[in-house]
Amino acid sequence: MIVTKSWLREWIDLNGISTDDLAKKLNSIGLEVDRIHSYKIPSLVVFGKVLECEKHPDADKLNVCKVDVGTQILQIVCGASNVRAGLFVAVATLGATMPNGLLIQPVELRGVASQGMICSASEIGLPDFQKGIIELDGSIGKITLGEELCTNSLFNDDLIEIELTANRGDCLSIRGIARDLSAAYDRPLKECHLVESENKRGIGRILHLDHEKDFHVNLRYKAVDIKNLSLPLIVKLRLSQIEETGDTDIESLMLYATHASGVILKAYEYDFFRNDNEVMAHMHLSKDENGYDCIMSHEKASVIGVIQEDVSKVKHSEGTILVEASYIPPDFISKKMALTKIPSGPMFYRTSRGSEPELNLGLDFCLHMIESHSSSSVFSGTIELGKKYDNKIVIVTKQEIDDIIGTPIEKTKITKILKNLGFDTSKSQVNNYVITVPQYRHDIANKQDIVEEIVRLVGIDNIPSKPFILAEKNRLEDDYYTYKKRSIFRHRAAQSGFFETVHFVFDEKKVLNSYGFETTLEELELVNPIVSTLDTLRPTLMTGLLRAASQNVKNGHSSVRLFELGSVFSPSREESVKLSMLFCGDKESQSLCNAGKPSKVDFAFFVQKIADIIGAFELQAYKTTHSLAHIFQSAQVVIGGEVVGELFGVHPEVQESYDLDTTFMCELDFSKLHRGLKTAKKVSKFQSSSRDLSIIVPQDMSYEKIKSVLTRNAPTELVNFYPVDKYSNQSLGENISLSLRFVLQSNEKTLEEEDITSSMNQILEALNNELGIRIR
Repeated sequence: MIVTKSWLREWIDLNGISTDDLAKKLNSIGLEVDRIHSYKIPSLVVFGKVLECEKHPDADKLNVCKVDVGTQILQIVCGASNVRAGLFVAVATLGATMPNGLLIQPVELRGVASQGMICSASEIGLPDFQKGIIELDGSIGKITLGEELCTNSLFNDDLIEIELTANRGDCLSIRGIARDLSAAYDRPLKECHLVESENKRGIGRILHLDHEKDFHVNLRYKAVDIKNLSLPLIVKLRLSQIEETGDTDIESLMLYATHASGVILKAYEYDFFRNDNEVMAHMHLSKDENGYDCIMSHEKASVIGVIQEDVSKVKHSEGTILVEASYIPPDFISKKMALTKIPSGPMFYRTSRGSEPELNLGLDFCLHMIESHSSSSVFSGTIELGKKYDNKIVIVTKQEIDDIIGTPIEKTKITKILKNLGFDTSKSQVNNYVITVPQYRHDIANKQDIVEEIVRLVGIDNIPSKPFILAEKNRLEDDYYTYKKRSIFRHRAAQSGFFETVHFVFDEKKVLNSYGFETTLEELELVNPIVSTLDTLRPTLMTGLLRAASQNVKNGHSSVRLFELGSVFSPSREESVKLSMLFCGDKESQSLCNAGKPSKVDFAFFVQKIADIIGAFELQAYKTTHSLAHIFQSAQVVIGGEVVGELFGVHPEVQESYDLDTTFMCELDFSKLHRGLKTAKKVSKFQSSSRDLSIIVPQDMSYEKIKSVLTRNAPTELVNFYPVDKYSNQSLGENISLSLRFVLQSNEKTLEEEDITSSMNQILEALNNELGIRIR
């Protein structure tokens, strides 16, 4: 983006601000200055006026001019083709040193004395924007003959090129840059307003616009009767400085007004929309074959925001023209172009980055330029077509602003910055900012963007440095912990020698019913099962494990250890997760240690394997609801007093049907398996002691009763107890001898014999009083 200091002054007061200070301020507010170029007209180059212009008597291409430079009239020989009487010109007087090093001295050209030089733009260090000599006019301000050109700010100017980031389309204009400087310097922005005459002919009498319902553009049209339009010097000079050029004076004015205001402006030939025999012109807004919003007549005039067709451009210097101001959301047109790419013109760059949505501002500025430099008349009224866009609302608290910045900012300062940037804070409350984002700031979407605006206007150098503190929020949620828990138990099972197997969540209903499992209710059953053997949702993982084990045995494996962790479903289709394990055949592989004859898996061995995976648990006598289990080898798995599943030997008939050797299975409710943090417990440093106690108990008395009594009446020194032997013979009758081992330990001392005896007596007394049990 290229600006000049004199051009910025038309939109904001920069008195007292040097170019260096201006560049520093632009950099500090995030508008990075890429380069600065100064235009310095040499001294002794003054304003002059050509009073007379006659042909050189001895040269066809030379003219002898009388030039008034205020203090004297000079005779100057000039070879420019556009020199003529009445022109205001730039004159290099005697003694001036030109930018190329040429010293102006009195000379004779073909025998005629010349006392100076009438200058072209390039000869005094300006861009070459005009053929021949410079034709000065009133657009540069008051012209005082004899006054040096360097006293005029237009000729003693600084060009600043700014490297904009892709999201700052609002700064692709002189006014946009001035708007940010207005906030930075807290100086008001100058505006341009056009006052219409009530006696002018209305645009509605010469133009009719019809449109389709679904469109994404805002449009404004003004009609102008162009007469005696002369492109002013200031427009020519500035367009050359920003490296823009138009094919016609009208197109040049549109480019100038667009660069100044930020509004996308185009001029159409009025007759393009009018038939020869009609007074009214007809313009139609419609979609083209690619879905773009287009202006149509008998053929396409333009794709709005993308390109104007040559046939609709203004080619005549006089006559009625239509001036269009347009706005289209940058995100919409960019996405549209990405999906359906079409040829684009220079205006697309501005449209896709974000142009100025305040269309009347651009129109007023453009029409003011036309009226100021011609005899043209503007038709009253405006043809408008608009789509209402909802302004974005961002809510942020004062505390959030201070926390993000890292230092408190005065509330009044925050409000002033936001107001100067065009943000509406009128709905804000005490410490809660409710900010309406202006439409031209499409890059503002959240509270962080708002804070960034405040920071760049406050100045990063004005914010005190503080040590960086990272206090990241814990982002680990339930999904992670669920995954982690599954991963841990799968790895534990694998480490214990089990291999994971995975099956469909479907199973065969007939087989499940034969084993006594409840399957999905008829009204909730699968409508189109993939195969007849997978016609219902599985209520258990165990049938799948049995089939997998059978296949492994048929493949020659004598020891099969499998597990599966997956979903099962209740009759009402409620999903839960189960962990199932199967151990079939030999305990271990054949080896020298077992003489090639390993023993078969047994109940105790399988229980220990399960404990290696899920940790300590207890078993309770239990009869399963299905027929897979051996009726004398089945138990409930209990952890912390809660039943978490079942463990059993597979029924011999089931083993036979699947061609399996001795097999044990376990299925657990995975949600009841805990994976909490390990809790450290105090351990005594004193030696422990153990005592065995053999008691006579009835055969039909469960161990649970004995355990319950011992737990309730345990002395403080009792650390653990467990059964170690069971014995029966005819002399005991209907009783059995049960040997229990008790581990005793104190946290305060090494137990002496009398302490141990006292504890054991307390245990015996409790057993005798509550269960009538005596020592053997």
